[in-house]
Amino acid sequence: MNAFHRSAAFTNPPNVVKGNSFIKSTVSVSPPTFIQPVNAKPFTTNLFGKKEARAQGNERKNKKVRVKKIKDDVIEVEGVVIESLPNAMFRCTVDGAPETQPPILATISGKIRKYYVRILVGDKVTIELSPYDLTRGRITFRTR
Repeated sequence: MNAFHRSAAFTNPPNVVKGNSFIKSTVSVSPPTFIQPVNAKPFTTNLFGKKEARAQGNERKNKKVRVKKIKDDVIEVEGVVIESLPNAMFRCTVDGAPETQPPILATISGKIRKYYVRILVGDKVTIELSPYDLTRGRITFRTR
């Protein structure tokens, strides 16, 4: 560029911005000021995204009580495994049931299958029964 192009005659004025087909003026805006009330709590940062999820996960891991979602269409009972069958099937007796009641045929749930939880004869388990067939169920938890 030569000196002719750098002269003040060819530069835009400080408060005018040149657009595609028209000229529009800019307005300078001062940054907002934050006024904190006298009895306000100190400002804390909120976590978002991954960090928030991790913080919630750590809170969940530190809890000792098992919290489950409540299902309205299942019957949950406690029982004992009396026989192990092929294909992850078990015969279980229900605690507090009469001796004349036949044992329940139960399979293991997806989470127990996924994490390879070992279920042996004699283990106390939680069984979900379907209201449609009370002789079959799903093992959802093995008591330690």
